[in-house]
Formats: sequence, structure tokens, C-alpha cells
Amino acid sequence: MKVNGHPTRTIWLHQDDDSVVQIIDQRALPHAWVIEDLRTVEDVVAAIKDMHVRGAGLIGATAGYGMYLAAREAWAGDAPLASLHAAGIRLKETRPTAVNLAWAVDLVESSIRSFPADPVATALQKAGEIADGDAEACRQIGEHGVQLIEEISRRKGGEPVNVLTHCNAGWLAFVDFGSATAPIYAAHDRGIPVHVWVDETRPRSQGAKLTAWELGQHGVPHTLIADNAGGHLMQHGLVDLVIVGTDRTTRTGDVANKIGTYLKALAARDNGVPFYVALPSSSFDWTMRDGLREIPIEERGSEEVKYAEGLAGGVMVEVLVAPASSPAANYGFDVTPHRLVSGLITERGICPAEEHGILSLFPEKT
Repeated sequence: MKVNGHPTRTIWLHQDDDSVVQIIDQRALPHAWVIEDLRTVEDVVAAIKDMHVRGAGLIGATAGYGMYLAAREAWAGDAPLASLHAAGIRLKETRPTAVNLAWAVDLVESSIRSFPADPVATALQKAGEIADGDAEACRQIGEHGVQLIEEISRRKGGEPVNVLTHCNAGWLAFVDFGSATAPIYAAHDRGIPVHVWVDETRPRSQGAKLTAWELGQHGVPHTLIADNAGGHLMQHGLVDLVIVGTDRTTRTGDVANKIGTYLKALAARDNGVPFYVALPSSSFDWTMRDGLREIPIEERGSEEVKYAEGLAGGVMVEVLVAPASSPAANYGFDVTPHRLVSGLITERGICPAEEHGILSLFPEKT
């Protein structure tokens, strides 16, 4: 995607120093553009845990590069395989819900064990493949998902198609293109009139801070709304389609996504609005069948709920918005049962959100 007209990804290797991985520190957006250098495994751990990077695909890609840095550290000391494995465990502990994280860590580690002659080069190659694969999968999601928008546009006689999305499943959550936003960008680039309702997505406001910013950078018409406005818009026929992302989806089609997604799915079902989930295959958890019982739900610090951050007088400030003495709970994700999902948009096509439909696209997982 583009930032100020320049093609940009969310993670890359420093062009002059291959011991440094560079990322966009997303905590500074939308008010500042900050590039951060990651030099050690602990830098990567902090970046993932403290949400300098976030989103299923980008977490996976960052973990892949983290394992590359871990390999550099491990083979500079004793017992390198044990050190590498320990680094992988450390990375996996940072964010429990996103399945891409463990998938990427295991992929790099197994590659090194399979080709031990040059472990550092092997790790770098595999990390690059994970990043490139994520971007290409998202591009293909856009090619498949745009068909849904095109069909609605034809029915509406060319009037703008109103898409509602939740949280940020845009290119900032992946290496490029995004999952939920990929069909939107594809439609906009083809000249199909499209408008996006952007949920603010409290408590960290990824919609307000990130989705609105990147849509603006790409020139896509959009409107920021309070999280609880989606149902009202659907009741009044102002939403044609809901597309969200996912951090983990079971083989039966249950979807874990940012807290509040389940409520959007309920409102969509009640109002006859199609509700789609866009995901690369790396976000499937092929070992799980019952999302509500099996998917781990991350609980984050209460300060994210009780405080809000914003720009005041050119300075970023944090303010208390709740009684200081009130306890707060901060569940990061919820699970939407597959019965509420109209379909899954993947890099291989669109399928029903149930096991048979998913396996029709991924028969090797039977």
C-alpha cells in the first residue's frame, strides 16, 4: 500500500544492515510516522506484546523475523538449538490468541532443523517467505472478495456500497493489502464506488487510529463511528456488507476476532446483512473444532479500558476517563459462532463457514 504516495510494507529488513529488522511503530499512528529498529529477540518480544505491531498476519511475520534474530544470537553462543527453541517459546507467550504467531515460530524452527548447514541464512529466507506469502495471500483475498462488492454494486445501480468493518484488519495488520480491507481496496482501485463505516474499536481504538488513517491514505471514502452504532446503521439499511478479520478460526468456522465482533454478527443476522470474515489460511487453527471452548482469549491490562490516549496541543497525552477506584476487565477478543458467518474469504476463494466448505478449499487438511 502507499503512505504519502510511496509504496510501503509494515515490516522489512534494514537495507544497509541485515542484523536489523524495521517496523512501523503503530502506537504513534495516526499522528506520527515512527520507524523502529528491532535488533534482538527481546526487542521483538516487546514489539509484539506491547502492540508496536499487531494484527494476525503481521504478528506472524514479526515472529518469523524474530526467529531470524534468535538464530543470529543462538549460533553466536553455545547450545544453539536449545537457545533457538527457548526464544521461540518466549515469542509464543507474547499474544495467545493469534494462531499465526506460533505457526510462524514453528515454521522457522523446523526449517532450521531441516537445513542445519546454514541456520541463519535459512531463518532469514523462511522469514522472508512468511512475509511475502502473507502479502500475496491478502492480495488474493482482495481478488476473491471484490466479487461480493461488485455484485452489490450492480444491484444498487452503481450507488456506493456501504461496508462496515471492525478493528483494523487492514494492511497495517498484515504485511500488505490487509484481509478485511483487501476487497475494499480492490473495489476502490477498480473504480467501484465504496464507502466504509469504521468502528472506533475501543479500548485501543484501532479503527479510529489505524483503519481510518490507512483508508484515508489510499483515498477510500469512510466515516468513523462509535462501536455501538453499527446495529443502528443496519436497522436503517445503511450497511450492505460486513467484512471483518480474524486472529484464529477453527476448522469448523468459528471465528475469534477483536472484542465486539460477535455483537456485529448478531446485528447483521437480525437485519439480513451479509457477514463475511476475511483470512489467510495461516489464521486457521486446524486442531480446534469448538471456538467458544477451545480458543484462548487474551485478557489485557485494565488501564487500556480506564484511560484514553490522544493528541492535545501537539503532544500525546493519556487521560483517566473512569473512576480511579473502579475495577475494569479487558477481554481482547470474542468468538463468533460459524452459524452467524455468511462465508470465509480466503486466498483460495470464498467458502461456507463450516468444516465441509473449508475443506473443499483446503483438501490437504482433511
